[in-house]
Amino acid sequence: MNNLCADIGYKSINHYGEQLCGDHVDIVEQNENSTVIVLADGLGSGVKASILSTLTSKIISTMMASGLSLEECVSTIAATLPICSVRGVAYSTFTIIHLINNSQAELIQYDNPQIILIRDNKNYDYPKSEMDIGGKKIYKSMINLRENDIFIAMSDGCPHAGIGIAYNFGWKREDIIDFLEPLTFGDFTAKTLATILIDECNKLYGEQPGDDATACVVRIRKRSPMNILFGPPSNRDDADRMMSLFFSKEGKHIVCGGTTSSIAAKYLGKTVKPTLNFECSDVPPIAEIEGVDLVTEGVITINKVLEYAKDYLKDNESYTHWGYKRDGASLICRLLFEEATDINFFVGRAMNPAHQNPELPINFNIKMNLVEELSKCLKQMGKRIKVSYF
Repeated sequence: MNNLCADIGYKSINHYGEQLCGDHVDIVEQNENSTVIVLADGLGSGVKASILSTLTSKIISTMMASGLSLEECVSTIAATLPICSVRGVAYSTFTIIHLINNSQAELIQYDNPQIILIRDNKNYDYPKSEMDIGGKKIYKSMINLRENDIFIAMSDGCPHAGIGIAYNFGWKREDIIDFLEPLTFGDFTAKTLATILIDECNKLYGEQPGDDATACVVRIRKRSPMNILFGPPSNRDDADRMMSLFFSKEGKHIVCGGTTSSIAAKYLGKTVKPTLNFECSDVPPIAEIEGVDLVTEGVITINKVLEYAKDYLKDNESYTHWGYKRDGASLICRLLFEEATDINFFVGRAMNPAHQNPELPINFNIKMNLVEELSKCLKQMGKRIKVSYF
């Protein structure tokens, strides 16, 4: 088994004046190394298109994840979503990226813009074979994955961007490739690349999209473990065991909380060196311990990270805040959202006397809820999460 994994992110904008998006993306894991990603584009826009694309992506992703053949999936779609009698086109088009054992990608494309594959920072013209299933012309490709391969699937709202505004004939596929290639030299996440692409589409539409536009990016990368220590153990006698397990783990180490950092420093035989550099007024300053990659305050900082995580999964508008700043919450976000693939939480259940003041909005349950909610958000980002309580 190789050490590769997939970073998957997508973003959509709605047709101007519509509350629902006519495109839909579904991601279903077959097992921890195989994933089915479906981008469906419903005919037209609004409620009808949203229902059609959601139905299409749900049927395909569920059937393929269950191991059914492509022919069975497409014939089911063909029977469920007939050709529109007025326009003579399918009610929903779709793109499938099937990642198999993190070693191969099966691409299945029907009437959506062709998937762009950027390999070694250049467009890669991958082979395609044409199939006819239920009267539908389907393109299929099998590609052996390499580290740093980037797949970009789109609905037709992307190449249609700018028609009659910035471009006479829209933003052609070659233009999109030219736009994306330089971005692949940066270490952007799949979500950030999708956000940059869709934001550019929105600008070309003059902030009034004439169609729903969705980009789904899959970035192939090596696994990167990360470890985060949050709170002292409920039993003081467990401190050494907790620290031993934490520091023996492969990958970077983040320590959150004043008492926690003191215990970690004592275990390492080092001292905590506080900094008085207030990068943000609402996030306490970080500290330093030799042998630890990042030391931050606890509950307030993690709460800010959770706030950013929720936004990341939604519109990713806070990227301009945490993407560049040096405060504790921003630094944790970059490590967890962008760098980590496997995250181990070591959570202490000790009651903090400083949190027992009824004037403070912090208590033991809030601390536990923070860990649960943040873990849930990180799982939605495609991270492998393990939480150990002490």
